[in-house]
Amino acid sequence: MKHYLKKYLKYYKVRSRVQKTETERQHTLADQYQNASINELPKIAETGFQLFSQFEEDGKLLYLFSLLNFSNRTFIEFGADDGINSNSANLYFHHNFNGLFIDGNPKAIERGRYFFSRHQNEDGKAPVFVESFITAENINTLFKENGFTGEIGLLSIDIDGNDYWVWKSIGVVQPQVVIIETHNEFGMNDIIVPYDPEYFYPGKHPDYHGASPIAMTKLAEKKGYRLVGANELGFNFIYLREDLLKDEIPTVTVESLLQHPSNKEAQQRFEAIKDWDYVTE
Repeated sequence: MKHYLKKYLKYYKVRSRVQKTETERQHTLADQYQNASINELPKIAETGFQLFSQFEEDGKLLYLFSLLNFSNRTFIEFGADDGINSNSANLYFHHNFNGLFIDGNPKAIERGRYFFSRHQNEDGKAPVFVESFITAENINTLFKENGFTGEIGLLSIDIDGNDYWVWKSIGVVQPQVVIIETHNEFGMNDIIVPYDPEYFYPGKHPDYHGASPIAMTKLAEKKGYRLVGANELGFNFIYLREDLLKDEIPTVTVESLLQHPSNKEAQQRFEAIKDWDYVTE
């Protein structure tokens, strides 16, 4: 019953978010960013707002893509359930992005296809939805089989498990911006939970998965990205390809993003699993 309520009634919950007035508001905001001098640009931490995203990622992504002049309007996102409450939906509805959603939940994929086939952006084309359990071994094939290679605008990863290992393996797309969940419970330790292709959350402990912010940022740098921001709570890290916006967007430190009081509470949970197996790369 819950699935069918979500499928058929979701529009009534989110319809205020897809109105033309919201599109106009965001286009005005994008124009302000694009017309500002470097000295007038806000810090990325000041640009957040939440419309479809989990937290205030919508505003921060809009800021980056505005400064990039929306030069690539393709997204790939996996781990976002039906795609409605995601990091890509705002870009889809208000800025004519399009792309690929992947999730292992067949009911979520059904709901996403239903919703986006009936509520589309100005281009009138729904995103591609693919049902698949994601591993480091199959991710590139999933992209290629569905026609996604080369440069894209946004890559969003949140699968509560092998996020680090899957991003490490991705080679067929080159995103401008990557947003990925890190495990702030691990604090400033440089550690990664070993790869398990059959991992399914919560595994043997709900906090024993993923990679620390330090480890994820080291991977980002190896792949040619720099850390530029995060959500306010400090676990959804935002990376920008190192050849982009060098003057406009400063690189930030991991430590500067872990200042929210909730991080201390999160790190206390690490005590229960601190002696378990971890790797460093």
